[in-house]
Amino acid sequence: MALERLFVMKCGGSTLAALPDSFFEDLRELQRSGVQPVIVHGGGPAISGNLEKLGIESSFVNGLRVTTEEVLDVVEMTLAGSINKAIVRRIQSSGGRALGLSGVDGNLIVARPVANHLEVGLVGEVVQVQAEIVTGILGMGYIPVIAPVGVDAEGQRYNINADTAAGAVASYIESPRMIVVTDVPGIMRTVEGEKVVLPSVTVAQIEELIASGEIYGGMIPKVRAAMDCIQGQVSEVIIVDGSEPCVLSRVLQGEALGTRIVR
Repeated sequence: MALERLFVMKCGGSTLAALPDSFFEDLRELQRSGVQPVIVHGGGPAISGNLEKLGIESSFVNGLRVTTEEVLDVVEMTLAGSINKAIVRRIQSSGGRALGLSGVDGNLIVARPVANHLEVGLVGEVVQVQAEIVTGILGMGYIPVIAPVGVDAEGQRYNINADTAAGAVASYIESPRMIVVTDVPGIMRTVEGEKVVLPSVTVAQIEELIASGEIYGGMIPKVRAAMDCIQGQVSEVIIVDGSEPCVLSRVLQGEALGTRIVR
């Protein structure tokens, strides 16, 4: 497989729902031209909505959802069910070819409890990704659409942060780049009272921005996962706004959009 034509795209469920049809048409054209996208998606707001409808309490610790078995049922139903299939349908209705699965299928994402599992419950970190499943699906001409639910050898499921899962998938399939599609134009910092997008940042600069409070809230796990996945073959992570016209093909052609995170 030609590595330079391979990329992992991470997208939140709410961001994906809001993306214009033109985004999926761009994805279809990339696929037809021989580019091989792999999608890993989240779905936090939809999970929260379903938990609320079912009257199940839910809280967060440092950006990670505290996950009980009861919460995990809803996480899996939402991520591997409704959101995963909605993305597959959108790709297919634009003329692309996609196949949806979760990290449980074929033990695709093998996980273990995170270090602070006593605080957050059944939240997992990735131990291994069965890369041959992903490359096999690509080889059949489909875009793999992966829901970040992991599993261990005993069959215990884990809720995995989508950014973390995407970084792990990118590392294991040796994708040279990961594109994080969000609803923001990139990593911002305040310059003379104005928010400006940083075109390129290093891992060390990100640590400084987190320490100074310029990067805060939900952006911290995004950039941390981006930094984590800059390992092995993954040399850059690009954070872009999905509503930009033809954003994927423009980034792949080397246009300076969003923020590039490099070693």
